[in-house]
Amino acid sequence: MIVVTGATGNIGRPLTDALAGAGRQVTAVSRHAAAVPDGVRHVVADLAEPTGLKPVLAGAQALFLLLSGDLHAAGANPADIIGEAVLAGVRRVVLLSTLAVATRPADPTRIAMRSLEDTLRESGLEWAVLRPGGFASNALWWAESVRTQRVVAAPFGDVGVPVIDPADIAAVAAACLLDDRHTGGVYELTGPEVITPRQQAEAIGTALGSPVRFHELTRDEARTAMTQGMPAELADATLDIVGSPNPAELRVSPDVQRVLGRAPGSFAAWAARNVAAFR
Repeated sequence: MIVVTGATGNIGRPLTDALAGAGRQVTAVSRHAAAVPDGVRHVVADLAEPTGLKPVLAGAQALFLLLSGDLHAAGANPADIIGEAVLAGVRRVVLLSTLAVATRPADPTRIAMRSLEDTLRESGLEWAVLRPGGFASNALWWAESVRTQRVVAAPFGDVGVPVIDPADIAAVAAACLLDDRHTGGVYELTGPEVITPRQQAEAIGTALGSPVRFHELTRDEARTAMTQGMPAELADATLDIVGSPNPAELRVSPDVQRVLGRAPGSFAAWAARNVAAFR
């Protein structure tokens, strides 16, 4: 049995589908009740209370670990989840980390994630670490304004990074959970090309068949919006990256191709597949 945390999100949902489609028993974990594929067990649990995961992890062979925003905040101790996995007899953990662990190792929010990576490496479990860069699905922050005003409002309109389709992250995660060849792998996951917010707005407009205007926010305006859904420290770190990416953050990684045997999907393809969110 494989436990998938964050199972109703942009990564967890396609990962759950892929594992169930491969004939594996899956326990999907989320904070709230949600629909899951037929045959998948769903459990409502809060990762901030690791001891509550004991019945979830009982009998599990593998765990996909995705941390919610509050588990990146000061005072959180997600390493306890690794400890519970060890006690439960889990064999393999695939951790969703972040590219910034490698590209901005001194940032306080990344030090905590690097520490969690180290805890996993030292746990005695089989492991793999996924380090994605920016997500194509972050464009869903613009869905309401596109629906109502046909406008994307974002900072740093002409500064781009190679954002990745979360479905590709899920596909790599499935490979790491199912294939022993990926044990001990650290995979940097990006899309196929650097794309700016202004270009993303154009791609959404193309998918809609209707032009979408771009409005550039100041950093302060963007920060105010972002801190409604994430810790301020994490918002600042994210804005540092999208506003001034370093060469490592502009690099297109070969790791999706290496694991999946195909190129990562483009932002335009993601927008076309998710166009209903913007209508």
